Amino acid sequence: MMKRSTALPWAGAGLGLLGLSLLPAGSLSLGGPAAHAAVYLLLLALAGLAVWLLYRQGLGQEELLGALLPVGLAFFLRAMLLDYQSADYQIFLSQWAQSFRDNGGFSAVKLPIGNYNAPYLYFLAAISYLPIPDLYLIKLFSILFDVVLAWGGFRLVRHFCPGDGNRPLLCFCLLLLLPTVVANGAFWGQCDALYGALVLHALSSALEGRPYASLALLGVAFSFKLQTVFVLPLWGALVLLRRVPLRSLLCFPAAYAATCVPALLLGKPLGDILGVYFGQATEYSGYLNLNAPNLYAFLPYDAQVDTALAARLGIAAAFALSLAVAAALWLLRRRADDRVLLTAAVLLAVGVPFLLPHMHERYFFLADVLSLAWACAAPAALPAALLVQLSSLGAYVVVLREAYTRIISLRGALYPMLCEGLLMLAALVFTAAAFAFQLLRRRAGQR
Repeated sequence: MMKRSTALPWAGAGLGLLGLSLLPAGSLSLGGPAAHAAVYLLLLALAGLAVWLLYRQGLGQEELLGALLPVGLAFFLRAMLLDYQSADYQIFLSQWAQSFRDNGGFSAVKLPIGNYNAPYLYFLAAISYLPIPDLYLIKLFSILFDVVLAWGGFRLVRHFCPGDGNRPLLCFCLLLLLPTVVANGAFWGQCDALYGALVLHALSSALEGRPYASLALLGVAFSFKLQTVFVLPLWGALVLLRRVPLRSLLCFPAAYAATCVPALLLGKPLGDILGVYFGQATEYSGYLNLNAPNLYAFLPYDAQVDTALAARLGIAAAFALSLAVAAALWLLRRRADDRVLLTAAVLLAVGVPFLLPHMHERYFFLADVLSLAWACAAPAALPAALLVQLSSLGAYVVVLREAYTRIISLRGALYPMLCEGLLMLAALVFTAAAFAFQLLRRRAGQR
């Protein structure tokens, strides 16, 4: 427990950082003073939400005061990054947001705008009515889910450390400060925190014995991002382990369908709604790797390979890994306790995008956050979290700088992302070994 003599200076520093956030918020390049003030107040509101969620978890006064420093730092960093316009924002998001403004907000949902699924389109339609530059609103929406993500990590770690308030709080703060989480939303303007947060809460609910809530959350996560499928095999294993009733699986499609109903009522064709993910899956089918630190980073630059065959083999390998994880959990079900299930989730989050073709650099977001939660719950897993973060962040840097960090030359062949790929491979091997060790050595019933 933190002493009050330490907590008070931390709280003062955190509040000071929140106050200093007014400087970058007040000097934003888009919009006027009123819009800048609104952005700053929204940032403060989200920081307040973070502290309130911790308060709702039953933390003591000293812990809450001490948490103000990392929370203040997290939001100060985000305020500093709000003005950056990525290529993705300039080419895609800004154009989509403008289309909603030009075509009547929600009435434009029926139009073929963007390649995101319905829930994110509702958000873009909603902000079209607000007199605040969409760049900041898009980023603030992701920052909101950064907070929800940190809360999900808190819940997950608390499940494994019910008598220890420090490790769940540590996970909450580290998730808010994790470089790829900060960069993803506040800097890049991406929205991976939306599905990542919901997956963390879905896993927490499953382990807490709330299968219906778990599947509903998973369905909403899937409605935001297709990458939710990376960890879906774990819920199949939970059914086999009788941790999740078979009928509760209906909550997944029901929740997904519920997110589509407003779009249907607004006139969007059902085929357009259901075809979003098929379009995403085929959009980059000509590329085995889109700057992801995965298996295809081991191919030399400009290597002549049968892309279609390699893609089919990669998909088969990812499917085989998913089946192997589920089969191992079922065959050794007497030893498949909650810690083993968490390790299995990390293994899937790392292994599936490592093997699949057509992956972007951001597709290891679930691996980033789940491996961190795993390390907070079980410190022996820290190497996996470090390896995943270094690899994933390295891929982010490549894309955001539009330049490779270190090109390796071997026997005349060039490997632009070999270092990042090796780091992720090491994380995969470590996690797979930990999973096997836990299943083979853990006594039945041990938590």
